Amino acid sequence: MQTPERDIETVLAESGPDYDGFRFETPGQGHQSDVYLVTLRHDGETYEVVVKFKPPGDVPFAVEPRLHEFVASRTDVPVPRILVHEDDPAADVPPYFVTERIHGENLAAEFAGLSAADRRRVLAQSGRLLGDIHSEIGFEAFGRLTLHDDRIVVSDWMGSWRDYFERLTRAHLSRLDDTPFADVTARARECIEPALETVPEDGVPRLVHDDFRPANLMFDPSADAPITAVLDWQDVLAALPEYNLAQTEFLFVDSSFQDPDRRESLRSAFREGYREMRPMDFDAGYERRRPLYQLSTLLWRMAGFEAAFAEASGLAVARAEAQYRQQFERLVGEIRTD
Repeated sequence: MQTPERDIETVLAESGPDYDGFRFETPGQGHQSDVYLVTLRHDGETYEVVVKFKPPGDVPFAVEPRLHEFVASRTDVPVPRILVHEDDPAADVPPYFVTERIHGENLAAEFAGLSAADRRRVLAQSGRLLGDIHSEIGFEAFGRLTLHDDRIVVSDWMGSWRDYFERLTRAHLSRLDDTPFADVTARARECIEPALETVPEDGVPRLVHDDFRPANLMFDPSADAPITAVLDWQDVLAALPEYNLAQTEFLFVDSSFQDPDRRESLRSAFREGYREMRPMDFDAGYERRRPLYQLSTLLWRMAGFEAAFAEASGLAVARAEAQYRQQFERLVGEIRTD
């Protein structure tokens, strides 16, 4: 197995210009280990790019660079420009793509310390970004997106949103056995199964970034629009927009802040931003389903807990586990079937 340095060197030799030297680092903040920030020198100038390699396993890697171009051509959502994409490299490296590097800070590193005004700006823009995506891009069925003959298609398509959401959630549950949360599986299933009747079957499937969270956003507080890039388009679905909205409220608001007034202020900014781009009634039906969608999202996070905290201290891991369990109890208590 080659080292990251050798793989990056091979990529630059295969697809880049002549250069005088390079250095690289990993982005951290929850990003995968197959992503590298690369700085190189060429003709006395410094250039910065991002190199992403296909991770091990059967993942739909080729769809991500195609989605960058697809989203950029149809919306105003900021995504890094694809510079090179090699799905079958001639050199002995995994498939890869290279993008421009968008400057700014990772939002996950900054979010907790932002002023109240800047947090509201971030939530309002997040709402506008999702409203833009949901308004402009739709599909004929629900499911995960992949690439076929250079076309974005739904790979495991289903005609019923309720059926697909059930499949998605059961997949999260099935992955809990080898985590610290194996003990909640039975309670989660007992809570979720009767509540599935509240989930609509019909609706227009829209593009959903299934990992839209602060760690996948770049942030510049000096910019009028502080979110400068949306990253990691690997986990993407055709789904109902309300699922994406509930996810985002959980990842940005409900899992981050305890104070009810702060939560409602941020939630209001997010919803107002969304409605600037797309009509949406956050009605009683949405409020009833929101904790169910959020519990599914929490189960997804629980399933990836050990990988996410692999390099954290024992104390940080214990605190995170306690927080996840607290969130689980709250959401289970909020789900209603009557």
